[in-house]
Amino acid sequence: MAEKSRAEQRIGLLNGFAAYGMWGLFPLYFPLLKPAGASEVLAHRMVWSLVVVAAVLLVLRRWRWAGELLKQPRRLALIAGAAAVIAVNWGVYIWAVNNDRVVEASLGYFINPLVTIALGVLLLKERLRPVQWAAVGIGLVAVLVLAIGYGRPPWISLVLAFSFGTYGLIKKKVNLGGLESLAAETAIQFLPAAGYLLWLASQGDSTFTSEGPGHAALLAATGIVTALPLVCFGAAAIRVPLSTIGLLQYLAPVFQFLIGVLYFAEAMPPERWAGFALVWLALSLLTWNALRTARRTARSLRATAEARSSAAATAADVEADVAAAADVDVDVDVARNAETVPAAPVDTKP
Repeated sequence: MAEKSRAEQRIGLLNGFAAYGMWGLFPLYFPLLKPAGASEVLAHRMVWSLVVVAAVLLVLRRWRWAGELLKQPRRLALIAGAAAVIAVNWGVYIWAVNNDRVVEASLGYFINPLVTIALGVLLLKERLRPVQWAAVGIGLVAVLVLAIGYGRPPWISLVLAFSFGTYGLIKKKVNLGGLESLAAETAIQFLPAAGYLLWLASQGDSTFTSEGPGHAALLAATGIVTALPLVCFGAAAIRVPLSTIGLLQYLAPVFQFLIGVLYFAEAMPPERWAGFALVWLALSLLTWNALRTARRTARSLRATAEARSSAAATAADVEADVAAAADVDVDVDVARNAETVPAAPVDTKP
């Protein structure tokens, strides 16, 4: 049983590394789609993602949720909101990568946990621990330092962080599986995206048919590129602890940052390094706090389980003692009754 559990955890970790690794390598993929512009790439991503996810759900025969969703207008409205927010996120990210802003895009996903905490405080009225307040404060200072370094607010980072944080908040309220949610969102995006692609083709501005079959295949592959990491993430989420997922999520922006600095050779002046260092310090505080809380929770659960087990064992012993005492009393009563019963008269008559 333990070996099976360890094997499941290894599978989960491999899937987690695969998911966040693929997300981290996105900056290497989107430049391959040039000369298509960000809006055309975004539209293809919406269309082909629906095709791929619908095929996967058909194979898995997981369509019952769709009928239930159509009967719930509030959840449909939330899905529409999620579709709009993630469209902004995808579009800005694609534009950033194809305009040599990979480092700034990576910053958006570094500060996303801080933004998520801020949204929880502002919208859900969540209460923070002192360490979390310190992390958020350091994150704000980091944004100010980076704004001074860039000569403007790091708007790409902020849009990516807030759009993805809002997207996560909406998905938490929708409570729908990853593949199912992506299918519903891209179904809403499909008609506008397909209409835009048809309009581009009618204007002679579409690159899908004018740049050769290889380019068309790369555009169509945006569906697989979108869906595959999500499948791996789903496989990881059910096999490894949430604290591990929380650590793995930093792989994507780390890869993106390294690609921006080492591969695309984007500039990193001292003030930018200072801003990123402050962000990493804030994330270190959050990670330390999360791990400490997880350990405390695990110890508390173990202690509770042990106490319950001990109490159950004690109760069983008491019951056994009571039963044994009852058996002894019964035996004594039987013996006493036997002593008081008069002997049967002996018939001496012939």
